[in-house]
Amino acid sequence: QVQLVESGGGLVQAGGSLRLSCAASGRTFSSYTMGWFRQAPGKVREFVATISWRGSSTYYADSVKGRFTISRDNAKNTVYLQMNSLKPEDTAVYYCAANNLGRGSVYYNEYDYWGQGTQVTVSS
Repeated sequence: QVQLVESGGGLVQAGGSLRLSCAASGRTFSSYTMGWFRQAPGKVREFVATISWRGSSTYYADSVKGRFTISRDNAKNTVYLQMNSLKPEDTAVYYCAANNLGRGSVYYNEYDYWGQGTQVTVSS
């Protein structure tokens, strides 16, 4: 069982930066592949980024590639999403998620555990 709590969201102007954190409980955090997803009002939840259990492999949605960076610190049971050059279209609730598949996934239904989400609003 893994419990996830996101933090770090807020209001930022276009071009600005935010760093989201996702703190996980449970001694087996390091064995989980982690992902970030987001959901804007009236839209489906979409994949943002994923990172392998060791942190050696990452994958990003095309819409955020080159602007966002996912990382993790297994000693702190935390995964991060550094978001730079933010755009108004990045506005959404951001969720972190964990899966035990042993590989990353872009599909939200392949993740077993979810946080409650943190709001990111980018003003133009």
